[in-house]
Amino acid sequence: MMIHLLRTDSNNKDFQYLVNLLDKHLHILNGNKNVFFAQYNKIDALKHTIVAYQNNIPVGCGAIKEYEYGIAEIKRMYVLEDKRGLGIATKVLMELEKWAAELSYTKCILETSIHLAVLLLYIKAIITDLYQITDNIKE
Repeated sequence: MMIHLLRTDSNNKDFQYLVNLLDKHLHILNGNKNVFFAQYNKIDALKHTIVAYQNNIPVGCGAIKEYEYGIAEIKRMYVLEDKRGLGIATKVLMELEKWAAELSYTKCILETSIHLAVLLLYIKAIITDLYQITDNIKE
């Protein structure tokens, strides 16, 4: 599976398409609180975005913007549901971190909703448990 990463900005139509899908997904997750979160997710001023393509089809995206001096914030990370688990988000994130370093940022942060944060922690716990189970089987 060949993934091509394109450095662009928020005017890119494929980036806008993927962010629209992300916003719909977040609206479902956040429910009534989505109006509050939406104010932090504007894309009109994003100068550093990545679109991931598979066979010339946009399948994932992400962006960085200045959070404060020396710190970049990771924004608008999204991968199409049927393309998840293929390492696309990791590739996008690595390219964003590389780009941030080129722009002289020394640190990157990610702020997310409680639903996504809990989901990530849950996944991490499952993976940790699987490693423990595997280690016990080997012993």
